[in-house]
Amino acid sequence: MREHAAASRFSATRRKIIQLLKKLGTASVQQLSVQLELTGMAVQRHLNALQQENYVQMSKQRVHAGAGRPTYIYQLTLAAEQLFPRQYEVLAAELMDELEQLFGQSHIGQLFEQRRNRMMRKYELLMLDRSFEERMQALAVLQNKEGYMVTLERNGDDSYSFEEANCPIYQIAVRYRQACACELALFAELLDADVKRLQCIADGDTICQYLVAKRGT
Repeated sequence: MREHAAASRFSATRRKIIQLLKKLGTASVQQLSVQLELTGMAVQRHLNALQQENYVQMSKQRVHAGAGRPTYIYQLTLAAEQLFPRQYEVLAAELMDELEQLFGQSHIGQLFEQRRNRMMRKYELLMLDRSFEERMQALAVLQNKEGYMVTLERNGDDSYSFEEANCPIYQIAVRYRQACACELALFAELLDADVKRLQCIADGDTICQYLVAKRGT
């Protein structure tokens, strides 16, 4: 598991439970108790905590149909997949490098432009008949769902500070700045606003920060 998720968020026992469920697929309290050399009550307490955080889910399983009490088994949720290492971004960046070598920079630009157009079609209906403030809030929600960790603040002049603490496509953006340019253009079009980038993670800043002002103000 990623160091920050495994070391800082969970106790050693909960890390072991997550790792066991990843390996086993499903397991009962009794199975986990044997593996961890803990009482069932202790294991159940950790499982309950992981359920509350939506990393573990429970279901019933009968050994024989219609006979005996059901056994409760546990498994990881889809949300728990984020706790394990993934190489998707690195692979995507490598594929982009191969694409550039094969077809040149112009095709990279076309690829990002197509992505921007696709996202515009996907999100523009959510912006219809909304006020400027509502569009800002809707964009923050959309970007948070994509993992950008947005902070939105209204300034005294009715402009907005739109900050992203995380860049899920950092490995790509640091190589291909078209990604950042397309995000800027997408924001301006979706919000019908003047958008200025003040900081950028791909440039070495700690956040991506935008100043957004309603057009005509």
